[in-house]
Amino acid sequence: MKDKLIIFDTTLRDGEQSPGASMNKEEKVRIAKALERLKVDVIEAGFPAASPGDFEAVQAVSQAIAGSVVCALARALESDIDRAGAALQGAKRPRIHTFIATSPIHMQRKLRLTPDQVVERAVAAVKRARRYTDDVEFSPEDAGRSEEDFLCRIIEAVIAAGATTINIPDTVGYSLPHEFGALIRRLKERIPNADKAIFSVHCHNDLGLAVANSLAAVLNGARQVECTINGLGERAGNAALEEIVMAVKTRQDVFPCDTQINTREIVPCSKLVSSITGFPVQPNKAIVGANAFAHESGIHQDGVLKHRETYEIMRAEDVGWSANRMVLGKHSGRNAFRTRMRELGIEFESEEALNEAFARFKELADKKHEIFDEDLQALISEQIYEAEAERVKLLALHVCADTGEVPRAQVVLKIDGEEKRGEAEGSGVVDASLKAIESLVNTGATLLLYSVNSITTGTDAQGEVTVRLEKSGRIVNGQGADTDIVIASAKAYLNAVNKLLSPSLRKHPQGADV
Repeated sequence: MKDKLIIFDTTLRDGEQSPGASMNKEEKVRIAKALERLKVDVIEAGFPAASPGDFEAVQAVSQAIAGSVVCALARALESDIDRAGAALQGAKRPRIHTFIATSPIHMQRKLRLTPDQVVERAVAAVKRARRYTDDVEFSPEDAGRSEEDFLCRIIEAVIAAGATTINIPDTVGYSLPHEFGALIRRLKERIPNADKAIFSVHCHNDLGLAVANSLAAVLNGARQVECTINGLGERAGNAALEEIVMAVKTRQDVFPCDTQINTREIVPCSKLVSSITGFPVQPNKAIVGANAFAHESGIHQDGVLKHRETYEIMRAEDVGWSANRMVLGKHSGRNAFRTRMRELGIEFESEEALNEAFARFKELADKKHEIFDEDLQALISEQIYEAEAERVKLLALHVCADTGEVPRAQVVLKIDGEEKRGEAEGSGVVDASLKAIESLVNTGATLLLYSVNSITTGTDAQGEVTVRLEKSGRIVNGQGADTDIVIASAKAYLNAVNKLLSPSLRKHPQGADV
């Protein structure tokens, strides 16, 4: 029997720390349910001490998830531990993940603590976490730049205090695979009680080595990998879950372990996370990119037609590409709509919410013949955005783009209940539309990103637009979807504007980057 490799997903915590990728409570629950269908072992739902919103999100995920362990992050502080314990109260399988920095630069410059004090805090934090759950994880932050002797000392102490998982993070993505793998092997060999805990790794992608470092660690005895969907995360991101899972699955001749992941849910989960966060997946991204299983070269095409394995080491169907199937049309009834939504992990809180969503579905079905799962996910995302406190709402948009004429746009918005009209010229109809909106809302924000993606195939496909705005150091993403790209663009811009106009509840305490 091969060992089990535990997949610890931190999309909802570390992934959310990508600038502009913040998710609300409802979105976190949707992603958590998708992760549960993926059969992720551990879902790190958030950092309860970071904000009231994070606390509520961890609570909501705890109540919604039954199959996976639900984890909350906490610094090695009593207040953080207690906050995490309270947020996890409704969880069927709770875990507290506590951490403290152990590298000389972090202890001296950030914590201003001696090594003895750091060990004392770590032990106290683990013991306090054990009051709430027997499943306690400990991370020595910036382990990749920590002194090995000190790592051995603090890890031995926290295992003795009750930690059941020891996570070794390469916090700044500094390590190389051969040295990181060797570090894991030496720690397991040198620490007397290493057999009492599962060793884990959490690698950042600053040098593009997060997956390579994680796999090197697995080959040297790590049996948990912390990763995110699409490699989402701070700076250059984290190890990509889909790449870790499929590397281990594909190379069973090398790896002495395997995962329990339902790989057919990888692509649907990837698309959901991309849609909610507004971070598009690059076409050449491994496993989940649109071109991952495309063959342009004539030699490759000939080989695949004769025998798939000549140029394909995985089947597209095995990671969920065949899941993009038409499920509903304009003649579909309310019950069929509700049933498919339930299969996608979407439940409606009331008949009124169902009726509203069904009305949107019928409106969309009149515009396009085939409705795919991705269309339904986008429809629900839009409904959630509009359910939030909207100070600005699009009422009407008219554009003119005659050949040889300067494009113009006229827009009607409802701002704090008052109807206002504006117009503007631009280099194109989208530019004119966004300028007309800005002439009324006056945010003064800088547009950092404008991205358009087709949600499904066909000329009648919905376009999904993502915009990223920045103002006074605050970055927000906005998303909008419509069969008309100009309207989708206006929706996305207004979604971002409403986020800018809302007070930010989310603040990450210093040192949250494990």
